[in-house]
Amino acid sequence: MKFFWIVNGKTLKKTLLIIVSAFIAAAIAFMNSSELPAFSTSGGPRAISKVNTEKKQVALTFDIGWGDLRAKPILRVLEKKNVQATFFVSGSWAEHHPKIAKKIVTEENEIGSHGFGHKNYRSMEEAAIRKDILLAREAIKKATGKTTSLLRPPNGNFNEKVLEIAEALNYTVIDSSVNSRDITNPGARTIIRNVVEPASPGDIILMHASDSAKQTDKALPAIIEKLKDEGYSFVTVSKLLTNAETQSELVK
Repeated sequence: MKFFWIVNGKTLKKTLLIIVSAFIAAAIAFMNSSELPAFSTSGGPRAISKVNTEKKQVALTFDIGWGDLRAKPILRVLEKKNVQATFFVSGSWAEHHPKIAKKIVTEENEIGSHGFGHKNYRSMEEAAIRKDILLAREAIKKATGKTTSLLRPPNGNFNEKVLEIAEALNYTVIDSSVNSRDITNPGARTIIRNVVEPASPGDIILMHASDSAKQTDKALPAIIEKLKDEGYSFVTVSKLLTNAETQSELVK
């Protein structure tokens, strides 16, 4: 009887090992299947945080919700360095600062939507989310003449419901893979380090151009210079996505 239990104990261990191995293999297969060229798949709509590319390209992105003091010096740096970036602006900001919004696009930067009222989409009803996105679209178009197709929800607050609404309105939701944390004003050197050290091909870099981000324009020249020294070039989000395989995150 004792021998019987010893044999079956070993068999049980082998069975468990097989099950665990199969589970790990399935998990790896699932993760690999999320790296698809489509923005929306049978698994549901997705938010894009990075693209898979062998080219040493990255996209600088700037969120703007309020103020007019920081956007102008950031635009000057980009113009001086001959770099194009993507600006996600709120509709209310575009209404109050149409000249700056227009300047963003006339200097060949890309403009995307950051919603209208900088509200938390996760806590809003579907109808309210849809209204906010559409209000932002109209406000930004009026200010710039451009119809937005990229959306970064305010404060990065989104879930599957938000992604489904955005997709229905022909928006691609953009997240980020590198966070400069400039909004916390940790010092220019820290902002530079937060961007340059983790940077890799296909990254979407999160920065801010609202008045609360007081050190971004000071850190930006060094970020551009250091990444250029490493062989990187800067493109807009749309250009980064073009013909690139997306590494996206399925929101559950």
